[in-house]
This record gives sequence, structure tokens and C-alpha cells, in this order.
Amino acid sequence: MKTMKPATKQYLFTAAVFVAAVALITFSLPREKTVNYDFALGKPWKYEQLTAPFNFAVYKSEKALQQERAEVLAAQRPYYIVQPDKGSEAIGAYENFYKSDLYLLVGVRLNQKISHRLEEIYNTGIISSSDLARLQGDSITTIMLVKNNMATPVAIDQLYTVQKAYESLMAIDTTLWGRHALQSSNLNDFVQPNLRYDQLKSETSRKEALEAISLTSRVIQKDQKIVGAGDMIDEDNFLVLQSFQQEQNKRIDERGIQMTLIGQILLVTLLIGAYVVYLFNYRRSYLAERNKLFFLVTQLTIFPVLAAWMLSRGSGLMIIPFAMAPVMVNVFVDSRTAYITHTIIVLVTSLVVPDPFVFVLLQLAAGIAAIYSLTELTERSQIFRVSVVVILCYCLVFFGYELITKSSFAMFDKRMYINFIINGLLLLFTYPLMLLYEKLFRFTSDVTLMELSNFNIKLLRQLSENAPGTFQHSMQVSNLAAAAAQKVGASSLLVRTGAMYHDIGKLENPIFFTENQGNTNPHACLPYEQSARIIINHVTDGLKLADKHHLPEAIRGFIRTHHGLSKAKYFYISYKNEHPDEEVDESLFTYPGPEPYSMETAILMMADAVEAASRSLAEYTEENISNLVDRIVDGQVAEGHFNNCSITFKDITDIKAVFKEKLRTIHHTRISYPKLKG
Repeated sequence: MKTMKPATKQYLFTAAVFVAAVALITFSLPREKTVNYDFALGKPWKYEQLTAPFNFAVYKSEKALQQERAEVLAAQRPYYIVQPDKGSEAIGAYENFYKSDLYLLVGVRLNQKISHRLEEIYNTGIISSSDLARLQGDSITTIMLVKNNMATPVAIDQLYTVQKAYESLMAIDTTLWGRHALQSSNLNDFVQPNLRYDQLKSETSRKEALEAISLTSRVIQKDQKIVGAGDMIDEDNFLVLQSFQQEQNKRIDERGIQMTLIGQILLVTLLIGAYVVYLFNYRRSYLAERNKLFFLVTQLTIFPVLAAWMLSRGSGLMIIPFAMAPVMVNVFVDSRTAYITHTIIVLVTSLVVPDPFVFVLLQLAAGIAAIYSLTELTERSQIFRVSVVVILCYCLVFFGYELITKSSFAMFDKRMYINFIINGLLLLFTYPLMLLYEKLFRFTSDVTLMELSNFNIKLLRQLSENAPGTFQHSMQVSNLAAAAAQKVGASSLLVRTGAMYHDIGKLENPIFFTENQGNTNPHACLPYEQSARIIINHVTDGLKLADKHHLPEAIRGFIRTHHGLSKAKYFYISYKNEHPDEEVDESLFTYPGPEPYSMETAILMMADAVEAASRSLAEYTEENISNLVDRIVDGQVAEGHFNNCSITFKDITDIKAVFKEKLRTIHHTRISYPKLKG
């Protein structure tokens, strides 16, 4: 079975990462086709004249609908049902009571009047006092009275309450004898409410009345002008435009949604594909470094997804700090990649914004301004400067655009300038997010390198106190390496900081290293193999200290590679000279490596060896220094220590020239001061 080549695996992994990015971006984009005109009440229409492509109804405003609903509800009349059995029971009870007890007292004629009045009262309707109070509290003056399945409007002041019905009965006969007879007959026992509130019918009536309200006010005919270019959008135009958008969106079918999805996939794939081609042609090493690959894909993905989410919630798109992406990429990768990354982000996001041209114009200008204003991040205050530059860029570009497209200052969109200020303030969060990205993707920013270069850091302070010779050596190496890096275009700050920490492992046994020794040499009584092991272990001891003090991976790389796979030559050669007939186990005298993998680590290896060897020169002449530098560096090249890093012979020649110049300056001849005669 054939195994897959590492390069093939890497290409497949890279392809999978970018396919996932395309899928995530496309999934987040709106699925529906929508009309996305950007307009606001009291603002000018920013587009060309809009004409109705079809007939559509204009929807009423929510305020108008609420007012109409309130009027309809106020005009609604609750339904009450007349219960005839209540009246029949009351009248029948009265007649039975009359025959048994009141016949002699009331008399036939008065009894007939009472029965007739009871029948009249119950036919009119008796409502409970609580229901009447509720109706009066709701300002209802008329109810619908349902009798024999017929509903008739009746004013509530025409209805009887129990009290009013009793008083009506008592008013039948005003003579003294008749009033006494009525009072003695307990007529209140035969009066009870016979109207029942019909909740179901009342609610049904209200619902039907509300449903009968028309949601539209008028119809716009096809080819009728909706709004002209530059027209101020008043309340009427605003409603028409909203109605047009709603109607247009309703007319889009499933086929249109599928076409939109296919178009989104195609365009996002093309744009992301163009980014992959750029990386493959000009930054291929980034595809192999997974932390950089994931970082770049994260930047590509997060901003379009965030923009789509903001648009779905109706939030302002211009407050999103898109310039944060090029700033991040510029700090952690390089400026050219930052510009390309930002361009792709803006183009992908423009697929969903209401006004793509203005969006692309503003964001590209702001991104370029952010990149140009931050060539190297070494102080927190620089982020504030970038924020100010981006705000000014937004405002100036948009102001110029409005001068071109608007006919008067009154038509300018002042809300946008507020959004630009919010955008710039959010851009200030770049710094704390940068710290998060450093931990998440194992990056090392220039700010972190500057902080690590501070001599007051505990580890460097310990090195200066416990191994002063090593500390001085590290300082000299950092100066040599930084000057050489600046000459060949490498990161001088990175190599300077790496040089300061490359020998921290010597803190474990400082006395065993020449630069820290006085008149005694502890190696004198040790076997060559053991001495070599102590010297070689300063690499592994340095890595342990780096882990303990949480030094970033970029610095640990200098500790690992500053000797590469070279040998502790003094002890190796001494051992061979004393044991000429033995086969030497070279692993006992060889550093663990690996070899330098970047221009910066290669420069440090050269500077470290040259600076250490220069201390053994008997005389610091120009010729001696030049010969020393050539011999050390050419020997490292011949041994293949720089085969794994992208450094050219021209770079090496330039680096050697810098070393020679610096060493001549450091070890220049001083004049002898004359003695005072006297």
C-alpha cells in the first residue's frame, strides 16, 4: 500500500481548511433574495429614480393601524343574551305567592299591574350592578341585546338594574293604601338579573372587526414613480418604499433562492481561491505553518460572518472595525499579506451589504490607511494613532463621496460620521485581542519582544548577576545580530531579543563556561566527555528555563538552534588527540539541534560563534578580524548549518561585512595618554 507524500498531505489539509472557510462564510450569508435599499425617514434618496415595476399596495404604518384598531375596538358593543326563563320563573313565583298570601291584601287589579310591570321589566332586561359598573368604566354606552337569536343595540341607560326594577314596581300605585300593600308584598324577591354577558360572541365580534381592517391604504400602479433621485423621504414615501420592498421580497420563489445560493458559493469560492493562489505563489511557507494558516483563515472568515449577522439583526454595518484585520495581519505576518487579506474580506462582505460600492470604497481606503500608519508595532499608543487615522480616513473619503453625489449639505448623512467614530473606538480593542491571538496562535508581536528586551525582567537580571560574562557576551551578540539583520532585511528586533536569551541555560552551571571563569577551570579535573555534556546541556537547560518563565516559541527557537548540530569542538578535538586509535562516539560531543530554520536564527548562530571566537584574538587588527569572521562563517556554511533556511550567499557576504565593521569598532585601538612631566 502506497503512503501519501508529506507535500500531498499538506496540500489536501490546506484545501480542506479553505473549503471549510468557504462553507462557513456561505452558510452565514442571507439565503433570500431581498431588495436592500438603504433609506431613512427625513433623509434624501441616494439612488436613481425608482419606478414601480408592478402594481403593489401601500401598507399603512403601525401607528395608523394601532389608531384604527383603537377606534374599531371603541366602537364595538358587547353582546348580552336575554334569559327568558329568568323572567318566567320570577313572574310565576310572584303569582303563586299572590294567590297564597296577598290575594286579600293586594287586590285583583293591583296584582294585574304588578304582573304586567314585571313582564315589561324582564322584557326590557335587568343587568347586574357589577356588569353595569364595568360597562360604564369602559365608557360603553350601548350593548347588543340578543333575544330570540336577534341582536338589537340597546343603550345601557334603558336597562334595569335590580334597584331600578324594584323602584319601578313601587311606582305602580302612589296611594297610601296601595304603597303600603306594595311594601308588604316583598317585590324585591321577584327581581333578578336576566341578562348574561356572551363572552364568546363579544370576542368573536371584536376579532372580526379587527380582521376587517385593511392593512393597505392605496395601490401604486405599474410604471408609477415611487421616488426621484435626491428627493427627501417623507412619511408617505417611506411607507411606499417599505411596501415595495415587502412586495418585491414576497415575489421571490424557491428557484430564486437556489440561484442566490449557487451564486454565493461561486463568488466566495473564486475570492477565497484567489487568496490561496496568492499564498501559493508568494507566501508558500505560510501554508506549511499551521498557526499562520489558521490565523489567516480566521481573519478571512470572522468579519464576513459578523457582517452577515449584524445585517440580519438590522444593526449598523459601518461600526464593525474591518481595519482590525489588516492591523492584525500586518503585526503578525507582513504588510503585503495584510493588504491582500483585507481586500478579500471586503470583497466577500460586499456580497451582502446594501450599497457595495460605498462599502468597498470606504473599507479599502481605511484598511490601506491602517497598514501605512503601522509599519512596526512597538508601543500601545500606536494603536490609538491608527484609530485616529482610520476615523479621519473614513470621514474624508465619505465626505468626498457625498460632495460628488449630493446636491446640498442638507442632504449629507450625518449618522455615518457617528458610525465612523464608533468604528474607530472599537478598533482600540485590537491591542487586547492581539494578546489573545498571541496565546491562541503562538505568535510573538513586536510589543512582546520589546517587553522581553527589558533588562529588569527577572530572567535577564539573574543572568547579569549570576553569569555576568555570559550576559555581556549575549549583549554583544545581540548588537552584532541586530545590525546584520537590519542590513539583510530580517527582523532586527526578533534576533536582538532572541540573542539576549539564547544562552540562559548557562545559569545552571555558569562557572563551567569560559566567560564566567576566573583563575580556576573546573574542566581541568573532568573527562572530556563529561565536560562536553555539561557544555551541551546549556541548550536543554535553557529550554527548561524558557518553559518555566513562559518565553514564546519564537525565543525558544533561538535557544534550540544557536549551535545547531555542531560539536563541542574543544573537547571533541582534545579527546581525539588523546585517543587517536579509538573510534569516537560523536553523539557525546554533538549538540541536539535542530539547525537554524530562518534567516534570524542563522544570523544568531553566526554572531554567537564570531563574538565568542573574537575574544581569543591576540591582536585586534583589521586583517585578523576579517580572517576570523571569514573562517568562522565559511566553516558553518561548509558544514551545512544553513541548508534549512532561506538565506543567500549575498546575504552571508553582507552579514560578514557587518560583523567585521562592528568588531573593528568594538575592539578599536586606543591611544596612550602622555604622562605629566614635573
